[in-house]
Amino acid sequence: MLAAELLEMTPEMVAYLEKHVPSDLDGWELVVQLQSLLFSEEYLGIVYDDAANFSAAEVFAGRRANCLSLVNLYIALARHLGLEVNYQTAKVRPTWNRRGELLVVSEHINALGRLSPNSQYVVDFTPEVQLQQASAKTISDQEAEALYFNNLAVEHLIEGDVVKARDTVQHALYLDPELDIAWNNLGSILGRLDQVDLAEYSYQKAFWLNRNNASAISNLARLYDGKGEEQLALRYAGAVEAYKRRNPYYHYMLGNSAFEDGEFADAQRHFERAIRRNDLEPDFYLALGLTHQEMGDEERGEELLLMGQALRTLGDQRYRSSQSRLRRIDNRSILRSTSAGIRVEFND
Repeated sequence: MLAAELLEMTPEMVAYLEKHVPSDLDGWELVVQLQSLLFSEEYLGIVYDDAANFSAAEVFAGRRANCLSLVNLYIALARHLGLEVNYQTAKVRPTWNRRGELLVVSEHINALGRLSPNSQYVVDFTPEVQLQQASAKTISDQEAEALYFNNLAVEHLIEGDVVKARDTVQHALYLDPELDIAWNNLGSILGRLDQVDLAEYSYQKAFWLNRNNASAISNLARLYDGKGEEQLALRYAGAVEAYKRRNPYYHYMLGNSAFEDGEFADAQRHFERAIRRNDLEPDFYLALGLTHQEMGDEERGEELLLMGQALRTLGDQRYRSSQSRLRRIDNRSILRSTSAGIRVEFND
């Protein structure tokens, strides 16, 4: 399937728009109407289905979609109506359990539209997902198509068709040779086919492309342990630990655990470490502010809470947590890591 086919408009889709979208609608009013067509029960009423990895036409026909599939449909409809819109990805916050074992690390996708140089909007199927602040980036249609085939390969793997999974993920890599998650998935697939050397290469390639690909690092540690190569296994196990130590969300998790246990001094230390590693994440300041209040420092606590609230309001709105599937953005309010005036330092 080509990117054009992922976004192909069928005659039924064209007729639906002609029936439900007045010809004089434009700008924000058009965006709002398209949003209603997608999610309102009186119209398409698209429902979330994590396994629904479909093209735009398939979503329109079946009324089910995962995040990427929903974006396929939205972009196809929006572009047909003359709106400027593209795919956008952002990093999901990694999560760990209390033993420090990595549970989830991935990327999320939505649609980013532009109404004017200073006015954009975001359409998101699962706005409640916890994302990393200031990690959003737009990607090309071909890169989105590679993500589609990567997801399809995972589906084939779950279904037990390992050969089909291998062929599908290889097509994803043909479309985007630098898609590190696809290289990591290829390694897992080749491992099941007992092609250990090729699996090793694939994991190494994923790690080379993205030194923060914790899944690839963990897979390499397990692969070398299985081969009895103790030194290499320990090396990559150490890389996993290094990833955790430099990751702000790991320290945020440790801070939350300490806070829940009433260990407020430890919580303070971990929240401060999180801020040193990412000083634009509002939740870090909010957590540290609450910690100071628990420790009796109301003034410092209130100062940090206000800073967290300000960052949440003025931060990278293209990808902040929200309860709304549609968010309008004023680009003049977006902060970046280089923004002047936002600097907090803590002593070790």
